[in-house]
Amino acid sequence: MAATPGAGFWPFGSEEGAGDPENHPGPAKAWCQAAHKFTGGISTKLCALLYGDGEKPMETGATKEEQKPASRKAACTCNKKPCGCQKEDVNYTFLHSSDLLPNSEGETATLAFLQDVVDILLQYLVKNFDRSTKVIDFHYPNELLQEYNWELADQPQTLEEILLNCRTALKYAIKTGHPRYFNQLSTGLDMVGLAADWLTSTANTNMFTYEIAPVFVLLEYVTLRKMREIIGWTGGAGDGIFSPGGAISNMYAMLIARFKMFPEVKEKGMAAIPRLVAFTSEHSHFSVKKGAAALGIGTDSVILIRCDERGKMIPSDLERRIVEAKQKGFVPFLVSATAGTTVYGAFDPLIAIADICKKYKIWMHVDGAWGGGLLMSRKHRWKLNGVERANSVTWNPHKMMGVPLQCSALLVREEGLMQSCNQMHASYLFQQDKHYDLSYDTGDKALQCGRHVDVFKLWLMWRAKGSIGFEAHIDKCLELAEYLYNKIKNREGFEMVFDGKPQHTNVCFWYVPPSLRIMEDNEERMNRLSKVAPVIKARMMECGSTMVSYQPLGDKVNFFRMVISNPAAAHQDIDFLIEEIERLGQDL
Repeated sequence: MAATPGAGFWPFGSEEGAGDPENHPGPAKAWCQAAHKFTGGISTKLCALLYGDGEKPMETGATKEEQKPASRKAACTCNKKPCGCQKEDVNYTFLHSSDLLPNSEGETATLAFLQDVVDILLQYLVKNFDRSTKVIDFHYPNELLQEYNWELADQPQTLEEILLNCRTALKYAIKTGHPRYFNQLSTGLDMVGLAADWLTSTANTNMFTYEIAPVFVLLEYVTLRKMREIIGWTGGAGDGIFSPGGAISNMYAMLIARFKMFPEVKEKGMAAIPRLVAFTSEHSHFSVKKGAAALGIGTDSVILIRCDERGKMIPSDLERRIVEAKQKGFVPFLVSATAGTTVYGAFDPLIAIADICKKYKIWMHVDGAWGGGLLMSRKHRWKLNGVERANSVTWNPHKMMGVPLQCSALLVREEGLMQSCNQMHASYLFQQDKHYDLSYDTGDKALQCGRHVDVFKLWLMWRAKGSIGFEAHIDKCLELAEYLYNKIKNREGFEMVFDGKPQHTNVCFWYVPPSLRIMEDNEERMNRLSKVAPVIKARMMECGSTMVSYQPLGDKVNFFRMVISNPAAAHQDIDFLIEEIERLGQDL
């Protein structure tokens, strides 16, 4: 049923009884009391919407009959509080999207429909943070394909069916904001960032010119300048752009570095220039090679530099490989250092790398997609010492800073270079006789024409938290990682992949079941150990209790890589993860 008073949803028998915070037990009571304090009458509806019998939020989409939206009372746009307007009944059974705005008679149905969508979202949001709910309701692909009809048809569905689709999609979505979701570098769900995303979608505009995105273009200018200041470039000078993820930001850096050295490549292509080579660590992100492939440089032209036991690039090996490449007649044009590698969370020695790049006149890029957020922390930013000497930096606020996906910035120290590299002077967009400052028409420096507004959620979160709020979040995540490390480093059944405290929130370890603890360290043991993490991960997903990633690396068989960027995570969730791994792996 639709989660509204008009749909007969109230779990306590009456609208009045459902809204009373005293009628809710345990955590639900505490939540509703807080909601009632700050929202007054709004909490009457919200508490009843979010909580059914007992403390646990109701499962959405249990059956199609339970989910079916019935008629509801339409929302009102008047400014009177309380509102005494007569409400119309809206029945979705016979309505389609064509009955919504911009249909001239669509206002009533639109307001009712969007209110029901918000109700679905609110249910999902509260469940996201509830530790008693599953992180994932896992089904195999063939099961989901058979259980629901996902096919696209010629005829439109009713709005009743559309709301059912919304509930079904969220029912099987991964709760990435759940306190026990540790699977990816991007976790958590910030409420201000979410609100900003809603507003961005409502504005539904493009970032290529000031005339169609005036506020968003200015916010991008302000935010990128602030990020360049934090990197350490005087006065925030330079350039930059928000791109669709760190892989594209890294490719932008490679593109601009090539143009800086050989500007003729823009018109004449790779055949007009010498054989280029780039350098990055063997632990760097795969996007460096992918960018080389996309730009016609070739993956064979990306030379991997050895790392030490903690995953940091070895500067002496970098210089040796640069000299070798030059002796072969190749032209070194880019070194991509990493600030926070994907698996180990390692920070390359940027000062030493900067010295080498200066010596050989090579563009220095820092991939700080994962580790760039540590620049916000006075306690941890030293790990990126030397970043201010880079020519370009990738920084993904959607990772360590908790901004909703996607939000990735490429920052460039030299102003105007990105524009020169990418501009095509499309006269139907970038007319030179406009009546405002054309420097705010930023679209011609991007590879894309259509570019999503990614800046607003970061800007609004920054306004809401301040820099100190981001700092507190980052410090907390690093502290939780150290807490995990201290809990397992000497715990029976756990072995660390490398010695020493984590550099970032990455904590890498093996779980060794009792059956393997007495075995000699030989090939058979390694083969059996390599199967442990995948089985435990599969069991985690099937029971829905938590999620954490695993992978092999080099000569090391599958191990768990725990990362923490979720602001909802706490010590109890770290304790739970340890005990859950033990529970699920004891019999292996």
